Amino acid sequence: MHFADALTEATKKKSPVCVGLDPKVDALPEGIKKDASGVLTFNKGIIDAVKDTACCVKPQLAYYELLGWEGMKVFFETCEYAKKQGLLVIADGKRNDIGSTCEAYADAYLGKDSTIDALTVNPYLGSDGVKPFMERCKKNDKGIFILVKTSNASSGELQDLPVGDEVVHEQLAQLVESWATELLGKSNFSSIGAVVGATYPEEMKYLRTLMPHVPFLIPGYGAQGGTAADVKHGFIPDGTGAIVNASRSIINASKGKDWKEAAAKAASEMAEEIKLALK
Repeated sequence: MHFADALTEATKKKSPVCVGLDPKVDALPEGIKKDASGVLTFNKGIIDAVKDTACCVKPQLAYYELLGWEGMKVFFETCEYAKKQGLLVIADGKRNDIGSTCEAYADAYLGKDSTIDALTVNPYLGSDGVKPFMERCKKNDKGIFILVKTSNASSGELQDLPVGDEVVHEQLAQLVESWATELLGKSNFSSIGAVVGATYPEEMKYLRTLMPHVPFLIPGYGAQGGTAADVKHGFIPDGTGAIVNASRSIINASKGKDWKEAAAKAASEMAEEIKLALK
């Protein structure tokens, strides 16, 4: 199925909650080994806890790369397990390059047989660093989320620089929308998405008008300060068009023996908060 159609269907069936799988070994709950095998046990537990609420999970590659080859093995095993539990999988790697290197990244994460559904992409190199990913999206029913307005405090140092009557992230948004219209699904959304931080709700409101066919991946909810009232600006009136990521507030909801139950409760409460904000 076209990625945006699958994402839209999943958000309608469950919720727009995306759970970030960002496991720190020293933060694993009691009773779990503090190594790569413990990370896999933890990830599977979180997936089991949130699979009835969340539409997708987003493992952040840095936490797996940190653990060497064992960590990367855990990353791919986590992706495979999440898929078997009916969740979409977004690899958060913010990949970018040109030429054969970009082609290699695209095949590695968005290849035909990959268990990964989508990948985050850095657009700093322009279309040369995006087109190979787009080609895999079209060929293999995959998706990408391009960094447009990120949630971190210093994002404005580059993203808010003036360019004529606009700023950089607004120009980029128009470029992303032009790419997106080439890969529309039945949902009228594209497999080309955008990362737009919850910590900038006013910018998000305007960016939604600039990118009507682009699904938003919204980080910054919860621990970073974003609220349901902030993220509602990323959705279209029927409540689709966006997913909202939370990591620490769900996966680290408890370090005790009740960690699975705490994660399930946190995901459910988040889903309800967003649902109420969208009414």
